[in-house]
Amino acid sequence: MKRLLGKLIILGVLLAGGLAAYGYHWLNSPLALPEDGLRQELTRGETLSHLTSELGAQGILRHPRALRLYARLTEQTGVHAGEYHLRPGLTPRTLLEQLNAGEVVLHQVTLIEGWTFAQALAALHSEETIVAELKGLNREQQVARLGLDVAHPEGWFFPDTYRFARGTSDVELLRRAHRIMREELERVWSQRADGLPYETPYEALIMASLIERETGAPWEREEIAGVFVRRLNRGMRLQTDPTVIYGMGDRYEGRLTRRDLRAPTPYNTYTNSGLPPTPIALPGREALAASVNPAPGTALYFVAKGDGTHVFSDTLEAHNKAVREYQLQRREDYRSSLQTAP
Repeated sequence: MKRLLGKLIILGVLLAGGLAAYGYHWLNSPLALPEDGLRQELTRGETLSHLTSELGAQGILRHPRALRLYARLTEQTGVHAGEYHLRPGLTPRTLLEQLNAGEVVLHQVTLIEGWTFAQALAALHSEETIVAELKGLNREQQVARLGLDVAHPEGWFFPDTYRFARGTSDVELLRRAHRIMREELERVWSQRADGLPYETPYEALIMASLIERETGAPWEREEIAGVFVRRLNRGMRLQTDPTVIYGMGDRYEGRLTRRDLRAPTPYNTYTNSGLPPTPIALPGREALAASVNPAPGTALYFVAKGDGTHVFSDTLEAHNKAVREYQLQRREDYRSSLQTAP
């Protein structure tokens, strides 16, 4: 009896050793992946069981239950949702490590400086990897869904390239962009020059959006800011075309006429004094900086030359001459009414 018991113990040890050796070999053997790898998505709410079962059904992972058991024994069940690129050479052990680390495929989307909120939202909704939670909502509903402490969303999202995992929502991305814009605005506001014609960071944000939309040549941002600041300090109307275009909305068809410049909208800075009620676009970092640190000078007017740069003038007479030279000769109906004195 003792001899039989001894043999059974030896057999058990050999079996255990064999299983351990096989388990070690299996955990560190490459999965049966295609040469170019495999994209596999683990959606929110799904667990390791979902993924291992699917990989097992595809013949990629042998013994999916064994991997789940190993994950529990090693406390590696906290997998992250997302899209994974399973590359050739991946083993059951390294697969589990990748899932627990959340090493998901990252996509990217770029919000462009000078875009409106509507354009930014359209860019997000053009990406099939982004969940469109704001689609179909009106502006008030969108602001409420975003949870922003603002009345109007325009201008409040920092233009940049954002990387994200598949399944990220437009709400998540815009909240991230809003947080960055708040930080940037706070930073530049703390470094503002004296004598500015606005009292709050929000007014600086509005000004930055005007600078962004008027600037074709980056090196002119501070000079354009200087013109706007001097006009406001003197009680002159800003008379800037992008505000008129923004106020027209869908009625704008690519050109401005004399009638457009006289049309009463809250954003028409030819008919209204001061800043428009909200930003008109997403301002970038340089435009934000220019809004609070304008270049010194004496110019009160500028006109686009058509090559992205402007002619700056100190007097209305010189400005109207520049308008005739650079704009009226190009298209008779474009800005056919010259700027006037305040």
